[in-house]
Amino acid sequence: MISCNAFRANLRPGSSEPELLEHLRHCDACLDHAVGVDPDFLFRSIGGEELVPPGGVEAFTHDVMQQLHVRTTENRLAHRVLSWPRRLAVAATIAAGITGAAVVWQHEQHAFVSVPPIAAVTPKPISHMAAATSLTTKPVVETYDSKNATIVEVPSEGANDVKVVMIFDDQLPADL
Repeated sequence: MISCNAFRANLRPGSSEPELLEHLRHCDACLDHAVGVDPDFLFRSIGGEELVPPGGVEAFTHDVMQQLHVRTTENRLAHRVLSWPRRLAVAATIAAGITGAAVVWQHEQHAFVSVPPIAAVTPKPISHMAAATSLTTKPVVETYDSKNATIVEVPSEGANDVKVVMIFDDQLPADL
């Protein structure tokens, strides 16, 4: 073992010479001085040569790597697999979406079907009144006067065509 004067003369920050570390383990005054120079000397002085895990360092390293592999595999699988309640919730959401889309589509189809189609009128050399009575099943409105109504007249291409007029009024009867 070296003396305290030789220890202090050879002490440098970060040195790990076995003689210096052996002196640190037995001399408290030199340990205080060494920690003042480099705080890492406190951990280097602890030693640990006699602390060997059961089965040796290789067995300990193998066990640590095996546990690391098992935990990374668990984490990977935990994020990938859905539990059965979550799968059931996803299936119910998809079924509700498809059902809602089908209901909306069916409603739109019925909305378009319930509107009577507009009859195409081909110009024929017949009188104006005869054409109107032969194409319509509803009564013909020849005059209408209301301050609350909106009346829209669709322009016709020829003089012999039937004139189409749309009347929007909340006070009109439903069958007119």
